[in-house]
Amino acid sequence: MVKIIVQKFGGTSVADGEGRARAIERILAAKAEGYQPVVVVSAMGRKGAPYATDTLISLVKEINPEVNPRELDLLISCGEIISTVVMAHTLNSMGHPAIALTGGQAGIKTDANFGNAQILEVDPMPILRQVMEDKIVVVAGFQGIAPDGSITTLGRGGSDTTATALGAALQAEVVEIYTDVDGVMTVDPRVEPEAKILEEISYREVCEMAYQGAKVIHPRAVEVAMSRQVPIRIKNTFSDAKGTLISQSAAERVITGIAHLTGLSQVRVLSSRDGQQNWQLVRVKLFRVLAEKGISVDVISVLPDGVYFTVSQADGFKACQYLHEAGFACELVENCAKVSVIGAGMQGVPGVMAEIMETLYSAGIDILQTSDSDITISFLVPESQLKEAVHVLHRKLGW
Repeated sequence: MVKIIVQKFGGTSVADGEGRARAIERILAAKAEGYQPVVVVSAMGRKGAPYATDTLISLVKEINPEVNPRELDLLISCGEIISTVVMAHTLNSMGHPAIALTGGQAGIKTDANFGNAQILEVDPMPILRQVMEDKIVVVAGFQGIAPDGSITTLGRGGSDTTATALGAALQAEVVEIYTDVDGVMTVDPRVEPEAKILEEISYREVCEMAYQGAKVIHPRAVEVAMSRQVPIRIKNTFSDAKGTLISQSAAERVITGIAHLTGLSQVRVLSSRDGQQNWQLVRVKLFRVLAEKGISVDVISVLPDGVYFTVSQADGFKACQYLHEAGFACELVENCAKVSVIGAGMQGVPGVMAEIMETLYSAGIDILQTSDSDITISFLVPESQLKEAVHVLHRKLGW
């Protein structure tokens, strides 16, 4: 029986000859271990590089910022296609039979929501036919094909989603996500230099960390793998670190990691200016106003005499303006950050909130607002205190 492994290489891993050589080492090592590799690649490099997605976007936005979504998807799909052909050609030149496929050619069928398409179905047969001929299949990440044959792209983290969707459809042994970090870490090392690599983490914990700001893997990709119980390993293309295994069976700790989001504003709606007495009805109206204006809200606290919530910094002034026009009085607190402590084992454990609050209070951190769920406790703090908040929590939690 063929043992399939899906290996995804990000933009920094395929940006130059050195990176591609290391990626090919990983591919051939998997083959030597008895696996049949199916490789997913991102566009080469990041903004400024000739074939990076942002570079391609700038080609048309310099002409007119308003670009037809269908044509934009057609354009930005080229970055991954270029990477795919280069990697397949390199493998063939080394004597290892390989074939390059677009997302559509690989059987990835999506809806027609250009720019953020959802995968509807993955037909495994186009890849399996090539696998049975002992070819290394190299697939363009981040893309699929709509019902009318148009090329679509999958939005942020799309190549990760391609990899896990293929892993699920092909019943892969594992999906390896190669990047430029050694694995999932307890906290962003750019904020906390003492961050540690997690050897393993559960699907729902890494999903929550991603939703709360960690950027190692997109939550949609994890959800796809979780639905079919396909393990994921996050590894570094440029080191031999073991990486992080993401699976259902990973031990769930009381506290697994800390994530953060910056660029937030807090909106405080304290009273209504239009004379309405039914505060419950007023609160319903408040959120309807924001929804109709396309303003996304988070960290919501509904109190008897007010409502606090967060929006992106870019939406803060607009949110207050819209609410003012609808008869609400509101205050805006800008330059905020959300710090989230995540752990699937915290549910039912007394004292977690108390310990975190005491730690932040002792460090002089100004807690503007809190929210929690089954596996997450979040704090809104001034962005100027973000690093200190993360540092004291990381130190207190014992990593």
